[in-house]
Amino acid sequence: MLLPHLRPIGYSVEQLRGEQASAPAEAVAEAPVVEDQAAPEPAAGGDGHTQVSQGGQVIESGPYHLELLTANEATGVHLDFFLQKGDTHEPITDAKVMAQIQAPDGTQESVELSYDVEGAHYTAMLPVTAAGDYNVAILSDIGGEKVNGRFTFTK
Repeated sequence: MLLPHLRPIGYSVEQLRGEQASAPAEAVAEAPVVEDQAAPEPAAGGDGHTQVSQGGQVIESGPYHLELLTANEATGVHLDFFLQKGDTHEPITDAKVMAQIQAPDGTQESVELSYDVEGAHYTAMLPVTAAGDYNVAILSDIGGEKVNGRFTFTK
């Protein structure tokens, strides 16, 4: 059964049912062809961070871009959290950012992330050593507006 508001591109409902259409199907414009794109160039400073995506887990929430990268280290897990706004992904530098971590054994811990001006992101070191899957809720307060995201990582 076809829903009235959904129709495959280039075919009328009558054509799909095998009926003779009284008028030809509407012409549908082709989607633009995407050229091969080079990887984004690093931002000024040469630290390897880019203006688009950093290669982490991404959540788009309204006008906000939330992205979490994790790095396993001997003493724990390093968190890099990018909180950006708009199509240009302008960094939000004055938010209060907390991470609520649930460890594989179910214990919970809260860690405040601090803003790294040079890297244009929030960062924290989690002193965790247990192997397994971790759930992370990032709670951001941007001038009184709450913007939250849920992520996971494995140690």
